[in-house]
Amino acid sequence: MKVRALVILVGLATGFALAAFAQQKDTVKAPSAQQRDLRADVTALFEFNVLGTKEQEAVNKNDASAVAALFTEDAVLVAPDGMFFGRQAIEKRYADMFLDSPITTFCGQHSQLNAIDNAVWSVGEFWSTRQSQTGAVFINGYWSAIYVREGDAWKIRMLTLSEHPGPASVAQTK
Repeated sequence: MKVRALVILVGLATGFALAAFAQQKDTVKAPSAQQRDLRADVTALFEFNVLGTKEQEAVNKNDASAVAALFTEDAVLVAPDGMFFGRQAIEKRYADMFLDSPITTFCGQHSQLNAIDNAVWSVGEFWSTRQSQTGAVFINGYWSAIYVREGDAWKIRMLTLSEHPGPASVAQTK
């Protein structure tokens, strides 16, 4: 009699557990193909940081055309020295900057990366050393960017740069 009651109890428990599991499975929605593709692209962008690596290489080589190629045709760059609209204006800005004070070292990192519809926004920090007439100048600051798909590649639609103010010189403190 005790064995029979135990078998019935185990059978009931298994039946309830299977029913509950079956109900849970029906409530989970699979992501759409577009969401899966965007998630995969965002993951790839974050994990391999292809665009960031290309940008660092181009800036470290002082190659304005390679930097500009990372932007969409209608991109906007907001920097401490002004606003630049379109790939050509962005290329000219970088060419002038590299001519005036070449970059000797540049690196940056993502702090956050998020997808919105068919775009990705990201924020982070950057560090740079430029060669000026008076010697090396260290610059660091923050950046924010919006990326969009253009063909098979991610491109920068908008980039905002803000620099930390440098330390005050002795003449400025007196």
